Amino acid sequence: MAAELPDERLAQLKNTFAAIDTDGDGYISESELKKHFPDLPAEALGAMSQAADSDQDGRYSLEEFIRTVS
Repeated sequence: MAAELPDERLAQLKNTFAAIDTDGDGYISESELKKHFPDLPAEALGAMSQAADSDQDGRYSLEEFIRTVS
């Protein structure tokens, strides 16, 4: 899926991912999402988990993030 994106958009998404992934482990956790988006309602987190977390491991990889926001 990332191969279909223009290089500039892919770079933008990678930078956004890195900004949210504050511990730098290559995944976005629910706590990192809450820190980055403090006003995000719990229902939105739950919906995102259902739609975006394809392997249901409780965190979002770069691939899952790109698939969700692009």
